Amino acid sequence: MTKKHITIVDTTLRDGEQTAGVVFANKEKIRIARMLDEVGVHQIEAGIPVMGGDEEEAIKAICKLGLKASIMGWNRAVIKDIEKSIGCGVDAVAISISTSDIHIQHKLRTTREWVLESMIKATEFAKKEGMYISVNAEDASRSDINFLIQFATEAKKAGADRIRFCDTVGILEPFLTYERIKALRDAVDIDIEMHTHDDFGMATANALAGVRAGATHVGVTVNGLGERAGNSALEEVVMALKYLDDTDLNFKTDKFVELCDYVAKASGRFLPSWKAIVGTNMFAHESGIHADGALKNPQTYEVITPEEVGLARQIVIGKHSGTASIKAKFREFEIDITEGQASEILERVRSAAVELKRTLFDKEIMYIYEELYGYPVTHH
Repeated sequence: MTKKHITIVDTTLRDGEQTAGVVFANKEKIRIARMLDEVGVHQIEAGIPVMGGDEEEAIKAICKLGLKASIMGWNRAVIKDIEKSIGCGVDAVAISISTSDIHIQHKLRTTREWVLESMIKATEFAKKEGMYISVNAEDASRSDINFLIQFATEAKKAGADRIRFCDTVGILEPFLTYERIKALRDAVDIDIEMHTHDDFGMATANALAGVRAGATHVGVTVNGLGERAGNSALEEVVMALKYLDDTDLNFKTDKFVELCDYVAKASGRFLPSWKAIVGTNMFAHESGIHADGALKNPQTYEVITPEEVGLARQIVIGKHSGTASIKAKFREFEIDITEGQASEILERVRSAAVELKRTLFDKEIMYIYEELYGYPVTHH
């Protein structure tokens, strides 16, 4: 099934923790790194060593876990940053610098020449130290494509293993992404990592468009955590590659819900029930036609199975339910009801759902049955 190998680079511990208001305890960072490794992530961006203190301690501890994943430290294009990363025991470094004129003029207050010079010096230093190197073009999506090609060419000459194409402010859409990445790939023979942000809700779509154009790596975070609207989500990218792009990375996807739950709690963010891939509503059917179809053959309304990501199917009973769902729900209680009874119960269910403005709990459905027919015979 696998057409091509895509390397998944998880930056939950770096970009994810840069989300406003999110801090992971060191114990949590270590646990998340272990869980990422267990599901199959190829490279973990563990943090920013030059920050020192707890950050540095956590990165050192992660490097000592003996994980299968490569461990990367994030750096500015500054030698002392890279020295700090090497001191932590990482085997890979990200060297990040802005390539867009708006960043060069207003943030760095310098020139394109200075950007190239700084990147080359830092890259040559890291290469000499035997590091795997990702050179990050920050704000690549707003950069002049010719300058970007020059930047990638110089990075490759200096010893970079890949370029990280950063859609830093999330302004790309899939068609433009495809064009940009294709132009870069055609001009420079170097691996490209997609690093996409979700400001317009297109992070995962843009990551896939980049892959279609020849990108070899995808940067992700668990739950799409990250600055502002977040990054492309690990669970979305892996499942989309598998089902929409014929690329099965053999991840242990049945651990996704556990991983996503843990990161949600550690980051103090709730996991919405409507979250793609891992939200509890992914496999909850209420609408009568949908539920009936899903009961007859789950593939009528589900592309992936709940077990594949660590969830379970639920038939939810509410205003939009049909008799098939009512009968199925009572079979869960080990009670067989007739079509007539199902219709009577459904009528009560619908009016209760409208009154309560929500779906009904199992107990409430049972109470309706008891009101209509007395207590059921319990099955042992």
